[in-house]
Amino acid sequence: MIALAITAFSTQSAVAQTGATDAPAENDAFYCEERKLGYWFYCTRPKPTPKSETAAPVPIPDAVTRMEAITAELRELKARAILEPTPANVTAYVRFQREQLDRASLFSDVWQRAIWQDPDLDYTLQRPVSTLAKRQWQDSRATERNGVMAGLSARYGLFYFFAQSCGACEVMAPIVRSVTGTWGITVRAISTDGGPSRHFPNYIVETNQRAKMGLEPKVTPAVVLWDALKGRPIPIGYGVMSADELQDRIYLLTQKEAGHDY
Repeated sequence: MIALAITAFSTQSAVAQTGATDAPAENDAFYCEERKLGYWFYCTRPKPTPKSETAAPVPIPDAVTRMEAITAELRELKARAILEPTPANVTAYVRFQREQLDRASLFSDVWQRAIWQDPDLDYTLQRPVSTLAKRQWQDSRATERNGVMAGLSARYGLFYFFAQSCGACEVMAPIVRSVTGTWGITVRAISTDGGPSRHFPNYIVETNQRAKMGLEPKVTPAVVLWDALKGRPIPIGYGVMSADELQDRIYLLTQKEAGHDY
């Protein structure tokens, strides 16, 4: 009798403390039956500790957004300093502007160091800017150009369009004559108004040649190279050019593809 009373009391105590009035669930069989812990132990599976919710990470703004924010802040400070030129507003603008100038200086310095250390990024290796390197590059370029000009007459001829009333033509005519004479290039001088040229006494009068070549009909002087191999004109330029510039243009337009020499 005493054992039964103890059993009843234990059961009631467990029910009272756990709030369980029904028989243990099947998924609690291990805790209530298999372990055989006796009547003095609760037969309720421990509830798992709820996981604490992790706060979502604050997104870091990208570089473009940060740059736009800096620009906006600079404009705001500048506008405020102009509209309300108090010492505090002007000082705030000057300080912020100085910070951005320092940032730009740092970027420029790192940029220069990166170029020095990577020859693929150093454009001055292709087109020098220092006095000594530039002179050497120009001499090398002139040698290459002159070699091309020396063999140009085998394939190319030159048309020179002029007008008797054109003052620039009087300046350009001796330049064209000198360049073509130096390299033995055949030149055909064409008068667009029928007037003569003292530099090209064997000129001919134009009979719609410019239109056939797709040239600007009213601009003189005009220099056009003729590619006899492909039967096509290569406009060199309009107006007055120096002898070096004329030769450089001929060299580039006949030997270099666009985008390979700039």
